[in-house]
Amino acid sequence: MNKRILITYATRAGSTLGVAEAIGAELKRRGLEVDIQPVTAKPALEPYDAVVLGSAIRMSSWLPEMVDFIKANQPALNRLPVALFTVHILNTGEEESSRAARQAYLNAVRPLLNPVAEMFFSGKIDLETLSFVDRLMVKMVKSPIGDFRDWERIRAWSASIFQ
Repeated sequence: MNKRILITYATRAGSTLGVAEAIGAELKRRGLEVDIQPVTAKPALEPYDAVVLGSAIRMSSWLPEMVDFIKANQPALNRLPVALFTVHILNTGEEESSRAARQAYLNAVRPLLNPVAEMFFSGKIDLETLSFVDRLMVKMVKSPIGDFRDWERIRAWSASIFQ
């Protein structure tokens, strides 16, 4: 029987969806059955043997819809292997301040789960896909503009989870 994996994600401009799809493609390549759904669809967890949760970052935290999903499904999630991925554009360096900021992104969810894996991926900022408010935030925090997703790194992590 195939292991069935749910990948659910929260995104604002689509960068996290792209990462979720790349993770799904790698898991499928390994012969696993994979469903990819936005967290806003409120996917049921019962049919799955493992779950990958991913979120973009806004205001230094996972998106509220993902945090709410985790809280609403915490008992079920704690019975399954869960892997977490975060897509962000800031704090991508290896200096202590960047590492600490990345770890803090998960402060709202880490106490609720026992993840088997966590990963942080650089994201993409495309001003054309952002709302007016998001464009202002990008300018305010002096965010880099462009696609910084490292597809090889995403595939490598995907190949390592749920072995």
